[in-house]
Amino acid sequence: MFDGIGFMELLLIGIVGLVVLGPERLPTAVRSVSSWIRAMKKMANSVKDELEQELKIEQLHSDLKNAESQGLKNLSPELQDSINQLKEAAQSVNRPYQVEDVPAAKDVPAKEMPTSETSTATNANSDKPNG
Repeated sequence: MFDGIGFMELLLIGIVGLVVLGPERLPTAVRSVSSWIRAMKKMANSVKDELEQELKIEQLHSDLKNAESQGLKNLSPELQDSINQLKEAAQSVNRPYQVEDVPAAKDVPAKEMPTSETSTATNANSDKPNG
């Protein structure tokens, strides 16, 4: 980060900061500057990660178009790998939405399966005073 700044320059900046700000305000100033630097680094890393992801998506998209133009037959290993990655991504997206085998309402006895009507009636009865 400080490639062009040596130890002597940092020492000079520290001494000037100590003289200008004083010993009471210097630690808070250093903390605020370091938090700004941390925020800028975090923002730069997030932008870099987002760009890398977009480039990867663009590469997969172009590979898919190439594979489609070849009719998905006799594909190069790179294209086949891209298609496999896309299939895995599609399966991982669809996995949370798959319906599991849930017993039908008529198979479960009424005592085990509360309905909204019975729960509403129970709530209505609990609001009434006893007596």
